[in-house]
Amino acid sequence: MRKNKLFLIVAAAAVGWALAALLAAALAVYAGLYDVAATRQHWQITHSVLEVAMRQSVRLRAQDIHEPPLAGEHMALRGAACFRDKCVQCHGAPGVAQGDIGKSMQPLPGPLVDAPQHWRPRELYWVIRHGIKMTGMPAWEYRLADEEIWGLVAFMQHLPRLNAVQYAQWMQRAPAAPACGRDSAAPPFSAAPAAQAAADVERGRQALHQYACTACHSIPGVTGPAVFVGPPLQGIAGRGLIAGTLPNTPENLARWLMHTQKIKPATAMPELGVAPQDARDIAAYLATLR
Repeated sequence: MRKNKLFLIVAAAAVGWALAALLAAALAVYAGLYDVAATRQHWQITHSVLEVAMRQSVRLRAQDIHEPPLAGEHMALRGAACFRDKCVQCHGAPGVAQGDIGKSMQPLPGPLVDAPQHWRPRELYWVIRHGIKMTGMPAWEYRLADEEIWGLVAFMQHLPRLNAVQYAQWMQRAPAAPACGRDSAAPPFSAAPAAQAAADVERGRQALHQYACTACHSIPGVTGPAVFVGPPLQGIAGRGLIAGTLPNTPENLARWLMHTQKIKPATAMPELGVAPQDARDIAAYLATLR
């Protein structure tokens, strides 16, 4: 009987402390006590804990990724062009400073010259493809082809051995801009044409976030701020017209996403460079919002 009473006292005390901690956290949040200014550094313990959590998370999720051969110079040179076009502005390079945006981020996106000493190629691939939450590191899955991501990884294997002059020589040999992404004039590594895949509802939900659609629209199932720029997309599948212009079909919705300004030049909605497959995937997800 005494043991049961002691257990109840301990359990009640634990619950009480937990509720007190939640109340204190809620008060701190709603009182605005946490300074969100990027001019204020993280506490070192916050930085260290988040860095360890990030590294372990990446290693767990990248462990089954198959690494292709990375020794080909052609792949590394295309990767060098991608690095110049997409990475230097935030991370810098040997002899090249970060841009103003990169210098001002919290946490700071450090140089990548030592990245291969800390990360396996498959882990670098995962980070580039999926990005890292709450760091400013974007997910390049919807903007770079898979082979371009591996090209970046291949070039990064050379970075630890490059000084400023050698890096500049790589850039001279790399394809001219734009050499990376959907606007690239460079031919793909593989000459085999990609087959059109069936629309993927889940991938469409993710694409809505990656194309920043939640910056203007509230979208069920997609996390985002409370916004009132564009109409909410709840129930869009039941609407007769898209933007008052096109009959609401999956094909027309995909067209609208890719060619917004051509279809309705007066609209405030910009063209976001949505790729055809991504447009089909997004249309498939929006078709579920009834």
